[in-house]
Amino acid sequence: MDPENVDSFVAQTLKYYQDRSVSFWEGTKDHDVTQNYAALQSRLPSRKGMKILDLGCGPGRDLLYFKNRGHNPIGIDGCENFCEMARENSGCEVWHQDFCRLKLPEAHFHGVFANASLFHIPRKFLQKVLTELAASLQDGGLLFSSNPRGSSENFDGQRYGNYMELEDYNAFLKAAGFSVIDHYYRPTGWPREEQPWLAVVSRKI
Repeated sequence: MDPENVDSFVAQTLKYYQDRSVSFWEGTKDHDVTQNYAALQSRLPSRKGMKILDLGCGPGRDLLYFKNRGHNPIGIDGCENFCEMARENSGCEVWHQDFCRLKLPEAHFHGVFANASLFHIPRKFLQKVLTELAASLQDGGLLFSSNPRGSSENFDGQRYGNYMELEDYNAFLKAAGFSVIDHYYRPTGWPREEQPWLAVVSRKI
């Protein structure tokens, strides 16, 4: 893959979601991600009132979850249809932004919830994005991320993916100012070769 074409990778991926936004919502709105919610919530300094950035909020499923539990979530997504749907489905504030060109408030959030979103960021931009997320967190703030595992950059159909194992991902996190405090593989209880998802909880240091 030519790293000079990263803008086209992003545009093609966003078009995929823009064209399939309704079917994506129908296919994911009932997914059970309670383990991922707990991985972030259980480590926040308070169980309510936390400012959480939902990076890649999609149509708003996770925004609604955090809002209903007394937190103050804000969503962000590069797909315009998702942003509109997330506002309608959750009643939360949602920002339409390209992840490779983020504009975030400094030292504002207690936590970032990035469920199946960071792997769509081309590797060329990943360090920049993680550093910007760290800057948007308060001291000791948390980043939860869950991404498909692997060791390549490629397209799954029309969607770009940057697939990494823990060791490589940890190097990016460390360079951005994060320290990994926990990780696990999903689905729980399956053999490792049948656990395609890597979930990581990191703290801003």
